[in-house]
Amino acid sequence: MSNNISGKVVVITGASSGLGEATARHLSKLGAKVVLAARRKERLEQLVSELVAAGGEAVAYQTDVTRADEVKALIQGALDTFGRVDVLVNNAGLMAIAPMSDVRVEEWERMIDINIKGVLYGIAAALPVFQQQNAGHFINIASVAGIKVFSPGGTVYSGTKFAVRAISEGLRHEVGGSIRTTTIEPGAVDSELKFGSAHQQSRDFVVDFYKQAIPAESVARAIAYAIEQPADVDINEIVLRPTVQEF
Repeated sequence: MSNNISGKVVVITGASSGLGEATARHLSKLGAKVVLAARRKERLEQLVSELVAAGGEAVAYQTDVTRADEVKALIQGALDTFGRVDVLVNNAGLMAIAPMSDVRVEEWERMIDINIKGVLYGIAAALPVFQQQNAGHFINIASVAGIKVFSPGGTVYSGTKFAVRAISEGLRHEVGGSIRTTTIEPGAVDSELKFGSAHQQSRDFVVDFYKQAIPAESVARAIAYAIEQPADVDINEIVLRPTVQEF
């Protein structure tokens, strides 16, 4: 394969379902060696078995992205297995929609821990490796809610995704040259993300809103497009949403 993806080692967080799983399947078909991370070990192991049975190379590490030591161990595991890391897809995320007036501080903290700190821990673990290799690619999953505030209900979620965009752009500016940075900003995409709300009214609204969702494979193809570019081409942002989605 001459797609500039074959043979690359790609680490994907949140890989047990949704966007992460779809990306793992798609990139594996294109010849990438995939390193899968999530908290649900059984789901990861099942996915690895399927990818290997189809002729791919895949390994899994049970990882909680809110723990910096576990994310560091994930990157080290990828190095121990494949000898390098070419791409890190910071995909793990939580969307807990609820009115600010509900003051769900624990949910706010959880979103900050997963959506922002999880990305930062990934960067902290992979950046020294990329710098030593003089090559690497960060792909950070943000959201259209990181372009326009999704309110009422999604204010804090939007705040975390605005942060991902800001961190990604600053990272690009600081380490660009041999290290690429891409931010993916999806709209409604079919995944478990829509079930993150404990506030019932908000959950019902989100589930109804996601009836217009496009398949997770749509994002996987966008990620592949960014990876497959020549080393001197950095696709910095991709926004994609259902054609019928107004927001």
